[in-house]
Amino acid sequence: MFPVADGHCDFLYGAVQSGYELKQPKREQTIQMDGLLRGGVALQFFACWIDTALRIPPLHQCVAMIDAYQRMLDQNPELVPFSKSFSPENGNIATLLTIEGGEAIDGSLAVLRVLYRLGVRAMTLTWNENNELSGAAMGRGNKGLTAIGRDVIDEMCSIGMAIDVSHLSDHAIEQVLARTTRPVFASHSNARSVLDHPRSLPDDLIREIAAQDGTIGVNFYYQQLTKSAEACIEDIANHICHIVHIGGIDCCAIGSDFDGMQQYPRDLRTSRDFPALFSALARRGFTQDEIYRIAYQNLRDYIVHFV
Repeated sequence: MFPVADGHCDFLYGAVQSGYELKQPKREQTIQMDGLLRGGVALQFFACWIDTALRIPPLHQCVAMIDAYQRMLDQNPELVPFSKSFSPENGNIATLLTIEGGEAIDGSLAVLRVLYRLGVRAMTLTWNENNELSGAAMGRGNKGLTAIGRDVIDEMCSIGMAIDVSHLSDHAIEQVLARTTRPVFASHSNARSVLDHPRSLPDDLIREIAAQDGTIGVNFYYQQLTKSAEACIEDIANHICHIVHIGGIDCCAIGSDFDGMQQYPRDLRTSRDFPALFSALARRGFTQDEIYRIAYQNLRDYIVHFV
C-alpha cells in the first residue's frame, strides 16, 4: 500500500458547523480516522473553508476552524503536525493547516502574518466568487489580482506561506506565476483538456506550474471529472494521466476535496479507497516509483519547503 498525501479536504468546516469528529463520524462525513488509516494516508491537508454565505465574519470562521484543528490534534495522538523530519513509515498521520478563501485575512497583511504564526502554511486567494484579492475561476470576467492581492502574494512569498492557485481565474494564475518568487501549487484542480470546466487548468498553466516546480492535486468532484452524472476511478485516472503527460511525473498529486462535495465517485467514496485508485494507475502502465510520486512524494517534496 502506498502512503498518500492528500492536498485538500473540508473536514474542519464540518467540525465547526456539524460536529464532525474523526473517531465518531457523522453519517455524511467522509474524512474519518478509520478511513485515513486503512487508505494509507500519511499527510492530510486540512483547509479552513470560508463560507461567504454565512453571516459570521470570515476571520471569525477561520479562527473557529483553526481552534477545531488544534483540538483535533489534541484529541487524536495518531496525528502530528507535518515537519521536515516526518516519515510515513513512523505510523502517524501528518497534518497541515491551510485556508481556502482569502476573505479570511480581511485585507490585512498583519492578519496574514498572525495566521501564519498560528500554523497556516498555504492559502487560496478565492473560493468561487471574485473578492477583494483576486478574480475567481467561477467568477465573472476572468479578473486578475487586485492591488491588495498583489501585496498578499508578495507577503506570502516573504513569510513562506504556499500560494494555492486552485479556484483562481486563468488571468489571476498567470499573474501569480509572473509575480511569485516561490513555486505555487493547485491543491485540488483538474485538467481542462480532459473535461472543459472553468475550475480546471488549461495545458499552458499545467505546463507553467510544473516548470516552476509546483504541483497539481487532482480532485474527485464529479462535475470536474466527467460529463456523466456519476464519476468513477477511471475518470480520476484520466486527469492524472493528462497532467503527467503535460507537466511531467513530478508535478501530479492528489487533492481529494473530501467533505467538500455531496456526491463522490462510485468506487472512491472515502480515503480507504485510495488503493483502488493506485491499482488503476498500475493498469495504465505507471511504475511503482511513479505511483509513489503521485500518491505521496510530489506533494511532500513541494510543501516541505514551507514548514
